Amino acid sequence: MEKEYRHNNKVAIYRSADGETQLSVEIDKDTVWLNANQMAELFGRDSKTIRKHINNAIREELAGEVVVAKFATTTQHGAMEAKSQTHDVNFYNLDVIISVGYRVKSKNGVDFRRWANKVLKEYLVKGYAVNKSISERHYTELKQLVAVLSRTIRAQETLSSEDAVNLVEVISDYTYALDTLDKYDYQELSIERTTNEEKFHATYEGAMQAINELKNKFGGSKWFANEKDDSFKSSVGQIYQTFDGVELYPSVEEKAAMLLYLVVKNHSFSDGNKRIAAMLFLWFLDRNGILYSPNGGKRIADNTLVALTLMIAESRTEEKDVMVKVVVNLINKDNQ
Repeated sequence: MEKEYRHNNKVAIYRSADGETQLSVEIDKDTVWLNANQMAELFGRDSKTIRKHINNAIREELAGEVVVAKFATTTQHGAMEAKSQTHDVNFYNLDVIISVGYRVKSKNGVDFRRWANKVLKEYLVKGYAVNKSISERHYTELKQLVAVLSRTIRAQETLSSEDAVNLVEVISDYTYALDTLDKYDYQELSIERTTNEEKFHATYEGAMQAINELKNKFGGSKWFANEKDDSFKSSVGQIYQTFDGVELYPSVEEKAAMLLYLVVKNHSFSDGNKRIAAMLFLWFLDRNGILYSPNGGKRIADNTLVALTLMIAESRTEEKDVMVKVVVNLINKDNQ
């Protein structure tokens, strides 16, 4: 039986008694996990043989049990800091590992089982420390957001009480998002419950057409939507940036959040950058069919979008990641 787990970065290093084998072992759901290639290295057999024994073990001994999981294994991108690429790999738990070791008659099987039991006991004891670390990381994220909020309020000379309430609501909604994430036993704030299927691909030409329609409808100064350079064209292209053929922003929500962030921060236009950014954000979500939830309401309220746009404008470069995460967590599928 198979179950999908989110990779949580708990890793222990196994070294064989002779020192010839070293493996990075995943730890999750109170057991250890290896993929087929790692078992081949551990037991000194080829991958084809190991996969045959894995299938036999699951069919003959472990049917009906959750012994295989697709871990979303994450590696760092080289093109951009704090971004990563993810792919699914089948991992098998300790029951499968022990069974395969017995079937191939490997003495490393007994050694690995003893090591795994010792490590699992240690992780049980350390559980409290791990949970404390998670809470501290979430606290840091929230503290950054509160700092941005504080600067935003100070920067607005004529801030009405309604505007202030809207800004505080962003914090409240984001705190709820953090609480929701805690239910999943992740070790870090992550981007979840997003939409991977895209119905619409934004282009520079299409975005400019939408901007001109906004100008014709609502007017503005002669400098409104006047491009200062080529940075807006770059912003539209950047949301589709890839590395080794893998998108840096794979979901609709991440692309929308980055579009909002980039248009606000790059100041590509002589006038109207924040208005244009907010409009394009809604335009992109709408064209991809996710602006409205099934009950007909918007995923994000207009006043919340205004507050977010102001906060992005006041945020610092090192706060980009937390601002993007805030936006994504306020428009993902949990907000339907």
